[in-house]
Amino acid sequence: MGIFTWLKNLDSARRKARYKAQTEAFEAAAAALTPDDIAVDCGANVGIYTEIMARSGATVYAFEPNPVAFAALQERVADFPNVKLFQAASTVKPGSFKLYSHRHAKRDPLLYSVSSSLISAKSNVNQNDFFEVEGIVLSEFLQELNRPVKLLKMDVEGAEIEIINDLLDKGLHQQIVAGFVEVHDRRVKSLREPTAALRERLEKEGATQITLDWR
Repeated sequence: MGIFTWLKNLDSARRKARYKAQTEAFEAAAAALTPDDIAVDCGANVGIYTEIMARSGATVYAFEPNPVAFAALQERVADFPNVKLFQAASTVKPGSFKLYSHRHAKRDPLLYSVSSSLISAKSNVNQNDFFEVEGIVLSEFLQELNRPVKLLKMDVEGAEIEIINDLLDKGLHQQIVAGFVEVHDRRVKSLREPTAALRERLEKEGATQITLDWR
């Protein structure tokens, strides 16, 4: 095993231990889903968590902009007619966006697809390597659903702060029963203050069903 692989595995093991409680909470929320429920996966990647939610029979809407990951996602959930897939990024405004690849994406496009981001300032992306992707405004999507979202999982590599604030601005957080959101202020220094402010806002507005400590 090379040093690069060893370090990556070590980091993965530490992350699993650190976020064990959140992982268990997510799994419990997914297990509580029923076929009458709706779940949303923003940043589905290859569909590990999409599949967990889909096993319940709930209708799962999954968004993934990276074309390499999306192909794997399609294959993974092909046997779940209750999963609705969108090859698009979750955004706060419509249009076409640059999705920046991880700086090591050329080594393994699928493996490193998990770190692709709309945020060019993210420390592990290559600003010269990107895909043009479409954006779907999450707040508008939820408004059109006009139904409670029993479970929301969001891992959008830095774009989550704007999205959650947009949901709060429009009162749509009340439509979400449980939300698990990964933040990326460690990789994007400019997100540190906005992330802290969002934590305070969630607490102030009583939106404790949305956690920013996923994964």
